[in-house]
Amino acid sequence: MNETKDCFWKRILKIYGNTRIVSVCSLGYLGTRSVASTAAHQPKVCIVGSGPAGFYTAQHLLKNHQSLQVDIYEKLPVPFGLVRFGVAPDHPEVKNVINTFTQTAHHERCSFYGNVTVGSDITVDLLKRAYHAVILSYGAEGNRSLGIPGEGLPGVYSAKDFVGWYNGLPENKSLEPDLSSETAVILGQGNVALDVARILLSPVELLKKTDITESSLEAIAASKIQRVLIVGRRGPLQVACTIKELREMIKLPGSKPQLDPADFEGLKDVIEDLPRPRKRLSELLLKAAMEKPVGKEAERQAAASRCWGFKFLRSPVEILAKANGARAVGIRLAVNRLEGSGDSARVTPTEGREDVNCGLIINSIGYQSLPIDPAVPFDYKQAVIPNTMGRVNQAPGLYCSGWVKRGPTGVIATTMNDSFDTARSVLQDLESGQLDTTSAKPGYVFVKAVLEQQGVSPVSFTGWEKIDAAEIMKGKEAGKPREKLLDVAEMLKLARA
Repeated sequence: MNETKDCFWKRILKIYGNTRIVSVCSLGYLGTRSVASTAAHQPKVCIVGSGPAGFYTAQHLLKNHQSLQVDIYEKLPVPFGLVRFGVAPDHPEVKNVINTFTQTAHHERCSFYGNVTVGSDITVDLLKRAYHAVILSYGAEGNRSLGIPGEGLPGVYSAKDFVGWYNGLPENKSLEPDLSSETAVILGQGNVALDVARILLSPVELLKKTDITESSLEAIAASKIQRVLIVGRRGPLQVACTIKELREMIKLPGSKPQLDPADFEGLKDVIEDLPRPRKRLSELLLKAAMEKPVGKEAERQAAASRCWGFKFLRSPVEILAKANGARAVGIRLAVNRLEGSGDSARVTPTEGREDVNCGLIINSIGYQSLPIDPAVPFDYKQAVIPNTMGRVNQAPGLYCSGWVKRGPTGVIATTMNDSFDTARSVLQDLESGQLDTTSAKPGYVFVKAVLEQQGVSPVSFTGWEKIDAAEIMKGKEAGKPREKLLDVAEMLKLARA
């Protein structure tokens, strides 16, 4: 290599936290940048996380910049994040966005690298050396803690882990939840809580037609659960689910709603003044609680062997254990009082307590983002990366999008708009010169050398498509859309075949 060119990349690169060093001569980076040149080079951007936020950010960047290169890094060998591991198996229509994401991955200026854990396999600082901009879109991998006695008992699970279990997330494949009790309690009244309730109560015949994992299907088929209580700390006018999920619960085959009419007294007149989405949701709840079903619906509910219901104005204060302390057998709830109205209503606990016997408790009070790297600012109180329009505060060249940017709220369309906003910030900074592209960046060739030193072999999108084909074939044999692979080693073997 010419000593007058790329002198920066000829320096010795120290891998953080590791005494090994990499000579940049081994990077294979043969760029022709002159030190004195001021001409703009091809902008290279990397995105950490291949869920909806990552792919939507990439999509907008590629569409609105004619030369920009995007590399997407994912810690698993498979892409798509919560679309693959979070969307309920009986909601296949929501997963159609995978088709759009696949088109983005096939773009000539986009590359996917799975099986790469940013923060351990490679640091964010090293990524910043390799790219003009680094966008963190790794979502919310944690679960908010209840912070009550007994939370760690067997029989208590986070919704994140439970959803990961039936959706085939490798880290949750050995969860083996105990479904031998008659009653299950879900803490939280959002869409994830309703998804979990619906999966627990759905007839196996319906689930057999989905991509739920075979091991989960077998466990649910043997389940003894007959009743699911969905607990919320506020009232019926503050439930966090959407009308689609509520309607599905009300119409769920083999199950019937059991709602206490007393919870809805005096709400009819209040509902009239609510915003339209909240009004429609509240009207459906009120109808399910106050009106007796007629005709075929009455017959359906009369024949139902399972039931579910909302329990309002309750907050968990303690998980109750068996006499020997071996596992959870119930939950103690504080009775709350509501002050104010609408979404801003505040909860005040009273001295009242209520015990519920149950053998399965699922915490669905929210996902939570986690810090990825000491070099990245993190707001531990809000569990987000502090940012302004996606620009990470006091960290030039660093951006974020999706749940790690704004918190774990909204649906996929919300994430799409949020990700487009971050992409626009990157494009604005490129146009204004805030992101300096007068110096060439090596992109993946730099990262590849670091990963080789760490013994990490990335999975390309072509490798994922081999895994995809194997899952579809396996699913076809069982009469399902796919049978997800649960073992990372097996995924890697297929991807590299």
